Amino acid sequence: MSLHVVLVQPAGPLNLGSVARLCANFAVTGLRLVAPRCDPQAPEARRMAVHGLPMLEGALLFPTLAEALADCGRIVATTGRDEGAPLPLLPPAEALAWLVADSPLSAPSPAAKALVFGREDRGLTNQELLQAGRLLRIGTGQSYASLNLSHAVAVVLHELHQLRGAASPFPLDPIAAPLPRIISAAQDPCRRDALEAALADAEALLLEVGFLLPHTSRARMAKLRALLQRGQITAAEVALLRGMVCQLRWASRRGAAAADAP
Repeated sequence: MSLHVVLVQPAGPLNLGSVARLCANFAVTGLRLVAPRCDPQAPEARRMAVHGLPMLEGALLFPTLAEALADCGRIVATTGRDEGAPLPLLPPAEALAWLVADSPLSAPSPAAKALVFGREDRGLTNQELLQAGRLLRIGTGQSYASLNLSHAVAVVLHELHQLRGAASPFPLDPIAAPLPRIISAAQDPCRRDALEAALADAEALLLEVGFLLPHTSRARMAKLRALLQRGQITAAEVALLRGMVCQLRWASRRGAAAADAP
């Protein structure tokens, strides 16, 4: 399974180095950084990475989250919110079980998978959360729910390590602590770049025909994005959607040209 940890605008070099070390600990494929607010190769980051230094040195930088996720299909984003998230919040075991599941029709899945973590000070925006297929929230005590970034990564990667079938020194009682049932969809979700292109085409058409207005298009497209994310649209379905949009644009322009003809 090709799995990437994606950090959005990380600000602390100590956290960054610790996450690189965790990626090495738990056999993560790669580390991706979106517009980091610190130097990824700062001495503090390199010191904390220890044997994860090759992971830190090989981290890929992206200007936007959409570009960092372009080749990914199943994506889980993390959030500390109790409410107000644009998709349902799931406990780690359930969200990660979906992440590691492979479709029987695509074994192994051709698309990469990603775990997305937000900024240390304010997490991920709704627009960023909507780029994920599942949202994960780590349960904490009510008095202080905010986790340090590297601590959150450690909790999630350890949970994922267990789900991937790694041996544990602490045998689980299958009655007292059953592992979550891993349910795979009939097909894997499409790659993010394909969905983003389809949404861009749809938005352009809807603006052209007047269904969307420029000052409200962002909010209304967010609702459409949430609908498609909940349904986990597949590559074939995205192709169908883009075909419909192209045909509707052609018909709309043809009708307008006929109306303008003398």
